[in-house]
Amino acid sequence: MKIKDGRFAVYGNPLTESQSRKVIKWQNMFVKKFSYNPDEQYTLSLVDNPYLGSVLGLKDIVRHDRGEEIAQENVVVISTIRMGFGHYRIAMAGASCARAMGFTPLWLDLLAIPGITTDVINWCNTWYSRFSRLSQRSKLFNKYVWESVTTGESTLPGLNAFLNTWIVGWPWRFLKTNVKDYKMSELFKNLHQALPRDIPVLTSHMWNCMGAVAAGMTNVVDMMFDNWPMAFQLTEGAKHGVQSPSGYYGFRVMRGFDETGKVMNPVPSDAIYYVGHHVDHEIVTNIEADCEARLRRMNDNEPRRFLLPMGGAGAQRELFKAIIEHCIPLIKSDSVALFVNLGDHKDNWDWLQSELAQYEDLVQTHFTWDDTQAFADGLRTNPATGLHVFLFDNTFHAVYATNYLMRVVDVMITKPSELAFYPVPKIFNERVGGHEMWGAIRGAELGDGTVETRTIPQTLQAIDLLTHEHDLLEMYCDCIIKNKRIGIYDGAYKCVELATGRKFPSRPAQSRPLNTER
Repeated sequence: MKIKDGRFAVYGNPLTESQSRKVIKWQNMFVKKFSYNPDEQYTLSLVDNPYLGSVLGLKDIVRHDRGEEIAQENVVVISTIRMGFGHYRIAMAGASCARAMGFTPLWLDLLAIPGITTDVINWCNTWYSRFSRLSQRSKLFNKYVWESVTTGESTLPGLNAFLNTWIVGWPWRFLKTNVKDYKMSELFKNLHQALPRDIPVLTSHMWNCMGAVAAGMTNVVDMMFDNWPMAFQLTEGAKHGVQSPSGYYGFRVMRGFDETGKVMNPVPSDAIYYVGHHVDHEIVTNIEADCEARLRRMNDNEPRRFLLPMGGAGAQRELFKAIIEHCIPLIKSDSVALFVNLGDHKDNWDWLQSELAQYEDLVQTHFTWDDTQAFADGLRTNPATGLHVFLFDNTFHAVYATNYLMRVVDVMITKPSELAFYPVPKIFNERVGGHEMWGAIRGAELGDGTVETRTIPQTLQAIDLLTHEHDLLEMYCDCIIKNKRIGIYDGAYKCVELATGRKFPSRPAQSRPLNTER
């Protein structure tokens, strides 16, 4: 972040004086609201992660001095927050690949560090979740407000300008939102200054990245999310790992980041890299074996296994109900086995339990990680039947259960969120926010998922096709294997390489991301 002619500027692109004043006003609102102390000191240490420490080798960064001292050698800080589940999922991919490359991943969740970070992010997350749910309950709000906020494109510019200003704020795509987020994230710099300045850091959310850069950290790589370039994801002073070539171009030229349509100064080529999809090491290395198992089950006429994960905001109840009711007769006839991961949304289990009261004999519950892991491991060699519901009391297991289960299912039914980038055959149901549309486009063009099925009947049609026919599943598995060979799923490895300077000689495929040889 630089100052140009008295105005904030990003990569040489200045805001207006009015926008710059509003950015300062936004930062001051948090300063006053949460009594920010610019001289606050943080003492940090390490403890074993109680949830996935044994699975991913995680150590948690905590705010006290009773844990292990933070070393700088052979470690990578994995910095994330819960804003939905996608940012946690990206961070887990980074941790998995860092561990495979010989590093200890140090988990830094800004919501787990008491102080200004938790105050500010919880405030923002509350509003984000509220609007996400509202977008699923109100087609009018979704079409005329939420879609435009999450893409920067609108069908009714005058109305959207009013609603975005007074209800949501600035659309995420525009540069003024980038500076607004950066100035907010400056308040997190005291926390990051408690870490070694040049320790390798992978971030899975721009606020983590911005806070680290604001603190003067010099070795920060942002594992970028989605497939629709939006200005608020950029952090001048960091390196950016982009998941698709189209995303790379959009960020490189800052396409559409000025609301007047002005052509902008590009992002320097040494600040942005096309790396591929951010996927866990365990999933990437087993792609061939898992696809072979899918085709074997298909040819043996075993029940088709569908995984239906609920997102972190807990939206789309109506869709979940319709999918489950459609699958009930297929489950009874042993045509389908359905796995529903409710994450950590206990209120949604209370709701679903009442909806499924007449099918109680079909439902099997899995409410602990040990039970889930044992169940999934058993499915590698045994057939699957029935309706299985998964629920957890923490975000780690809520997110990672989907990653673990996807290796033993045939098809995943998901909105085109961060799961759109994972190498498993997918049915893309309706998006939550316009930015997610481009995740479905990416998956459909790569051949590992359907196009976005934007209505419930379209989603149910896709379920029927993938249950009773063979051609789609065969095609998706074939494309996934080919994608692996050319490095499509190597993004997390490449981000670790960018942060540490260490190459991974046994990476599953030799991809050729742009700029990595600089």
